Amino acid sequence: MQWDRLICDKRFGLESYHDSKAGVRSDFLRDYDRLVFSSPFRRLQNKTQVFPLPGSIFVHNRLTHSLEVSCVGRSLAREVSLALRRKYASEPWVDRLDALSEIVSAACLAHDLGNPPFGHSGEKAISSFFSEGPGRELQSSLTPRQWTDFTRFEGNANAFRLLTHQFNGRRPGGFAMTYSMLASIVKYPYESTLARGRNKFGFFASEAESFVKVADELGMLPKPGPNGEVRYARHPLVYLVEAADDICYEVMDIEDAHKLGLLPTDRVIDLFLGFFSPDRRARKLEVMERVADPNEKISYLRSAVIGALVEACAAVFVENEEAILAGEFSGPLINHMPELEREGYARCDRLSWEKIYRSADVVNIDLAGTRIISFLLEKLVEAVRYPTLNYSQLLLSQVPEQYEVNSPDLCTKLQAVVDHVSGMTDVYALDLFRRLNGMSLKINN
Repeated sequence: MQWDRLICDKRFGLESYHDSKAGVRSDFLRDYDRLVFSSPFRRLQNKTQVFPLPGSIFVHNRLTHSLEVSCVGRSLAREVSLALRRKYASEPWVDRLDALSEIVSAACLAHDLGNPPFGHSGEKAISSFFSEGPGRELQSSLTPRQWTDFTRFEGNANAFRLLTHQFNGRRPGGFAMTYSMLASIVKYPYESTLARGRNKFGFFASEAESFVKVADELGMLPKPGPNGEVRYARHPLVYLVEAADDICYEVMDIEDAHKLGLLPTDRVIDLFLGFFSPDRRARKLEVMERVADPNEKISYLRSAVIGALVEACAAVFVENEEAILAGEFSGPLINHMPELEREGYARCDRLSWEKIYRSADVVNIDLAGTRIISFLLEKLVEAVRYPTLNYSQLLLSQVPEQYEVNSPDLCTKLQAVVDHVSGMTDVYALDLFRRLNGMSLKINN
């Protein structure tokens, strides 16, 4: 792959309007701004990251997580672009490398747009509805590709759909984002039938043609499956988006757990100091002696850890850039860091699984979210299958017109249901669940 093709500001769906003239803002900055002002992005503020949405203690939601990932991704890409500018200083396209930080920061903003309510349990709830629940009876009515899309529902694939699909009443190209930005959010550039039993793939069958169009324009390397399935090597910037996400969710989840009292201060301090050599550790301890507030101590160390991980991941990318461009690099950047940072990250990961992801609060969200999403899917799927029933007509009248619930094609109708449910916030999904169960009916005396 070649950087001069990989960096492309052509807009999906608006190719005939492409104008390369310089302006006050680059097209990649327009991507960023367009996302910030969009409804799907705003809805992330009411979607669970890990812990229940805040009461008296504020923890991360999908919105604050995405903003922080964007900041870290921008820093990562900035370090990489500075190194690559030195390497390619004599190339006529070298100035294009300045756009890396803009592309990555926008892609980081968009990376969770397709995630349903109630955290990662929401993805599993949608998959399970079709593989284990009432949706099982629909398998014979769908193609194998369509069926695996539903039974392995993936938030990343849903983000690509949200950004590129022309929903009812919308313009061609969806959000009309740049090709490079769209490619940078696809962590798994293959279709669901190649997911090997995991819920990890990059686009639904309905968007396969769109992804091929983007990938071929950017010169991404095709690696078709054994039966001609769509698969490509990753766009190089995916590695930076992925690393920024990995860094933020691991480190910030631990800080949130500390604020909620799930992890004691001493243990978190010891955990974060493990990322540094003895001399740097001594310096951190010296700085912390000037701070009395435990949360401020953790905040200081959290910042230092993120800085160390950004530096390490940027170095890994630059050192392996040729393998990445050749489509021969495997695994996330985190896995290739020096031993000190890699072992520190592994300790955080083990503690997170032990004390955070299996904590009562998190499990309760998983249980409630699974119940709510399964119920909503069941009612909405029944409504689109039998639209002439009175209850179906009442329920479908409440579905936004952008979703194609009245399509003559069953798969399209089912996708419309999943689009609707996955786009809900936690609060809206819970409210709709209560209303459909007659639990929030207001009657005036």
